[in-house]
Order: sequence, then structure tokens, then C-alpha cells
Amino acid sequence: MVTARFYDRLLKAPRRSFFLFGMRGTGKSTWARKTFPHALYFDLLDEGLFQSYLREPRLFGGELSRIPAGRTVVVDEVQRLPWLLNEVHRFIENRSLRFVLLGSSARKLKQAGTNLLAGRAVRRIMSPLLPRELDADFNLAEVLRFGSLPVIWTSPAKAESLDAYVQLYLKQEIQAEALVRNLPGFARFLPVAALFHGQVLNTSGLARDAGVARTTVTGYLEILSDTHLVWLLPAYEARLRVKERTHPKVYWVDAGIMRAVKREFHPPGELERGALLEGWVGALLKAYGEPGSGLGLQHDELFYWAPAEGGTEVDFLIRRGKEFSAVEVKARERLSAHDFKGLKAIAALKGLRRRVVVFLGERPYHTEDGIEALPVLDFLQELERQKI
Repeated sequence: MVTARFYDRLLKAPRRSFFLFGMRGTGKSTWARKTFPHALYFDLLDEGLFQSYLREPRLFGGELSRIPAGRTVVVDEVQRLPWLLNEVHRFIENRSLRFVLLGSSARKLKQAGTNLLAGRAVRRIMSPLLPRELDADFNLAEVLRFGSLPVIWTSPAKAESLDAYVQLYLKQEIQAEALVRNLPGFARFLPVAALFHGQVLNTSGLARDAGVARTTVTGYLEILSDTHLVWLLPAYEARLRVKERTHPKVYWVDAGIMRAVKREFHPPGELERGALLEGWVGALLKAYGEPGSGLGLQHDELFYWAPAEGGTEVDFLIRRGKEFSAVEVKARERLSAHDFKGLKAIAALKGLRRRVVVFLGERPYHTEDGIEALPVLDFLQELERQKI
């Protein structure tokens, strides 16, 4: 049984000012307080502090003016008062203060045309807990069922906590920040969007199933992306003498949240497990590509490949310089010849260094034409060794 505890995160803090974004519950605030124990901390979830700065924004600058030059300042939930970034900018320039700016969404910052510090602050993302962070507590079946958000993972009642998380997201992130005008419509859209996890984005189909306009769906998807619940995987447009698809794939960042919006808390069945495993591998690869992740591996770009002709597909295509690795994910213990079809089709891609199928078997092996079948734990080891 997993006991409530704090998991050390691998994220490395930049030496300069930075934004740290990530979905609610990833532990940004906990990490910041642990990493910067002597920093001056402004928590904008504190309603009294929020209201005082809302009425008198100059108070924030007044407090900063009393801080010695070179100190570190943490501002939590910075998206609640975007205009404070003008003062942040001023004090970076004039007093060399270092700012750690935490937020669960950049949407209000973008909507307000906010001063995003013009390159004076870099951007970092905090993901749900990764296998190396969970260490001995890592359990793939639990991750695929409940996700790995720290706030959920350490809960003694994960299903109830997931259900509460969805309600809190709708109340604090969507309603309180006025990100949509029609909250009931957005709430109805969420479970439909969850059904499209791991699929090529079909805005018209999603709009039809959700019963809303296509333009509304586009806006809703942007909200999910800006609040770091979903991410889009672009198609790779190689020139393999066929026409490739150009629409991105849609993935939810955390399997538990995706299932919770559908109110599914039971162990996933065989059909659902395929999309869940694919989504988890994709989120893992995405995390390994984030700068400053502390994972020791950075690839340049991540794609999927699926020619419009022939019905073949490769779930993930990783580019590092001029070299590529192709990764297919199968939630099966035994693989058939059909499971290697996509990797055979992409063999002609110039610079293709490695072709891998991640599966649920126990032993790795190679096919005659060089495709590798790697169990999940072997795949994780290869990531750690920077060989994928």
C-alpha cells in the first residue's frame, strides 16, 4: 500500500527567473517551498492577499521594493492577477530579483495580452509523477487506472479524490477564472473529449458528439491545453512517397483525470488499456523532452506518423538531430505480426535509427528485420540510458 508522502521531483530550477506551469495537483507549490525555503512567498490563493492586490496593485511593488537585491521571490497562482507581471519585469531589471512564477494556466496571461517578461523568464512544466520519481512505489496498473498526480497518488481514497478533483477544476479553474461562458456546456464536453484520448483530432466529430458548435469545441480544447490537461501530438510530414495525415492527435496528460471526467474508476478493460498505455508512454516521452526536466535526456521533437494510404501508423516518432526512433505501443503480453505493421512501413525513413514496440510481455526480443520488442520496464531502462 502506498503511504502518504512527499516524492522528490526531478525538475531542476533554472538560475534565472522562470514560469512553472502544470495542471493542478502536480505539486508545484510543494516543490517551490521545498526548493526555495528562504524565498519571499506570495500566494494569490490567499483571498485576502488577492483582494488587496486587486484593489491596489501598487502594494505588490511596494513590498518588492523592501526586498534586498538578488533575492528570490515566489508568486503562486500568478495567472489570477496577470498585471503583476509588469512589476515583476521592473524588479528583474532594476533590482535583479529572481522570480519563480507558478501557475496552472497561461490562458489568462495570454488573453490579457500580459507582459510575459520578453525572454527574461524561461518556461518549465511540471508533469504528474514519473516512474523514476515514484521509484519502488511505481505500479503500472495503478498509474493506468488512477493516474499519477501527487494529490491523487498519495490519497487513501483515489476514486473519491479524482471525482473531487474534477469538480474542483470546474469550480476553481474554469468558473472562478471565467474561462468559459457556458459552464454546463463545458462540463458536458469533458467526457466526450475523454473518449477521443489517443485519437487523431476530428473537431467536427467531437462537436457533433458533444452537441456544440465546432468553433466552441476549438475554444474548449484550447482551454484544456492551456490548463495542461491535454496536449496535442503533431503529425510528422515526411516525404515517404505517400500523403501523410496533418491533423494532430489528442492526449490527456493524466489517465486518472481522463477517466474521472467519464466517471470511470474501475480497473480498465482490455480495449481501454490500449489507449491508456499509449497515452502514458506519450506523456512520458513528452516529459523527457522538456528542458530542465532533470531526466538527463532531451529530444528535439516528438511526432506520430500515419500515412493516409495503407492504414499503417506509428504511435511516436522521436527526432534527435537528424536521427529518428519510432515507438509503437501495444497493451498485450504477446505480439502478432500485425503489431509490427506500422514499424515495417516506416522503415524507409531517412535517419531511422531504432524501431521499438513497447508491450506488456516479460522478455525483450528482436524480429528478423531489426524491430525490438521491449517490455515496459525494459523500455524505461532504455530511456534512462538515453538510448531511445
